[in-house]
This record gives sequence, structure tokens and C-alpha cells, in this order.
Amino acid sequence: MRLPLAAFGAACLALGMTVTGTPAAAEPGHVYVDHVEWAKWGDLSSLRVYPTDTARALTRQPGSAAQAGQAWAEVLALSPDADLPGMREQFLCHWTFAELSEPGKTSWNLEPWRPEVSPELMLASGCNPGGSEEPF
Repeated sequence: MRLPLAAFGAACLALGMTVTGTPAAAEPGHVYVDHVEWAKWGDLSSLRVYPTDTARALTRQPGSAAQAGQAWAEVLALSPDADLPGMREQFLCHWTFAELSEPGKTSWNLEPWRPEVSPELMLASGCNPGGSEEPF
């Protein structure tokens, strides 16, 4: 995500918001992840997560942590190899802030090479700790 997300995240932290998610069952018939795909650029990988319109709408609603957990479970069902350190935290950051910062962004991109950081640093980095959004 772009720099404005970092500023937005800092404001949310100042207001006491956090990035969390607890896995729970989704409401019947709701699907949050349309599809995922891995992209490569040299030795770097990025998992592209394509949220559904339902997911995008829910991310704008307070109290969607249970749905965020279900959405992450859908990511893992589609790509079990995404279960890597830091990936869930990047996903939850995107779930919480992507549609507010950059509405309609085609995909939420998660990178296994990014460092694990605190929620505060995750937000300050615009969900992209360890460097800017990947160039590929």
C-alpha cells in the first residue's frame, strides 16, 4: 500500500485501534477471497489476494475481526504455503486498512520476505514492513 496508509495507520493507533483477527466461521454463503496467485520477481515472491466485493464491504465495517479470520482461512485453503511468519499479520493489516486507504485496489499483496513486526510498525509501514510495495 502507499504511504497514506502509514499516516492513516498512525492516526488509528492514536485512537486506540489495533490490527487483530480471530478465526471464526463466516455467515453461510459468504466468500471473502475470490482467488490468490503467487507472483515472482527475481528471488522475491508475492502472494496476490483478490478479495470479493463482500470482503471489501466488510472491511469498511467496524467489528469484522471474525470475518477477517475466516478470510485468512480461505487464503490458506487456496494456498496452504501462505502459512508463513508475518503473512497473516500483513493480511489483517490489508483487511483493516486497504479499502480505506486505497479503495478498490485490485489485490492485497503479501510477501513472505517481509520481516515480522509489531502492529504499530506494520501500520506505520503501510502494511509493507521492510520496504516499499513490491515493484512487480
